[in-house]
Amino acid sequence: MRYRVMTVCTGNICRSPIAEVVLRHRFEAAGLGDRVAVDSGGTSSEELGNPIDPRAARVLREAGYRVPQRTAHQVTSRDVADRDLLLPMTAQHARRLRTQAPSAAAAAKVRLYRSFDPSAASLGVMDESALDVEDPWYGGHDDFIATLEQVEAAAGAIVEHVRAELEAR
Repeated sequence: MRYRVMTVCTGNICRSPIAEVVLRHRFEAAGLGDRVAVDSGGTSSEELGNPIDPRAARVLREAGYRVPQRTAHQVTSRDVADRDLLLPMTAQHARRLRTQAPSAAAAAKVRLYRSFDPSAASLGVMDESALDVEDPWYGGHDDFIATLEQVEAAAGAIVEHVRAELEAR
């Protein structure tokens, strides 16, 4: 059975699809593509069925990533139960996922995406919201680049975390 990772943001058209694409690429590069499935979802239904934001797709393509055809998905409690690791983009998303978790074990699988960023660890943060991935939605091209950079900064440690989890199985 494949290890299942889900990245989560609000509408599932910007941050979480960027993270989904980056992680899928990193797992493939690490030789884990056949053992790890990555998808994404949103905590709200406002963008349900919409494609990835064109600005997010542009930034990914400019960075050399392949952008798949996909539509926004709203996270369900079943998604929370079925995933091995849930990576919310903000503390607010994390709280929402934890309330959707059908058990304490499912809630424990929720880890803020940036909590894996080695440079974020040096912040010595007590408040989860200090680790929020910035929302580029209201910004311009540079904001989408900044989001991609935050996502890429944590991706390597996420791959190593999942590799360790797979080895422990």
